[in-house]
Amino acid sequence: MIIRISKASMVLAIAFFASLVVFGNVTDYGSNFNFVHHVFLMDTIFPDATIKYRAIEATWIHHAGYIFIISLEALTAILCWIGGIRLLSARNRPAREFNRAKNWAVAGLTVGFLTWQVGFMSVGGEWFGMWMSKEWNGVPDAFRFFMTILAVLIYLVLPDQDEA
Repeated sequence: MIIRISKASMVLAIAFFASLVVFGNVTDYGSNFNFVHHVFLMDTIFPDATIKYRAIEATWIHHAGYIFIISLEALTAILCWIGGIRLLSARNRPAREFNRAKNWAVAGLTVGFLTWQVGFMSVGGEWFGMWMSKEWNGVPDAFRFFMTILAVLIYLVLPDQDEA
């Protein structure tokens, strides 16, 4: 029972985290938009970097990208809230039912992993060279976020069994 409650709690913790991220991004849109804006502009990467041709100057694309990021973070939160609640509801059920109740949580954790790993590490970090920026480098934070999510996902998908 404690392992099942632990798994549900960890999923709910990720839901809470993602909710706080969305809340911050929505309520402080301008400050957080600046991050996305500068990553797209590539204006703070190494001056002699030869990848600056990848920069996107259209502000509307910056806003669209930021709204897309917020949407993915919100989807992560929603799926993890549903998943965590479903796991708590199934904690006393047979293992097969508890294992089936993991689907929403797995979906939410997967979206979260992809958001921070693909969106921030791959696209922001590598394509737009975010790692070269002293001021707008979100790579360490993204790594910390998606590794935490990945650890919860791995723990969650370990099969639960009925107690003997």
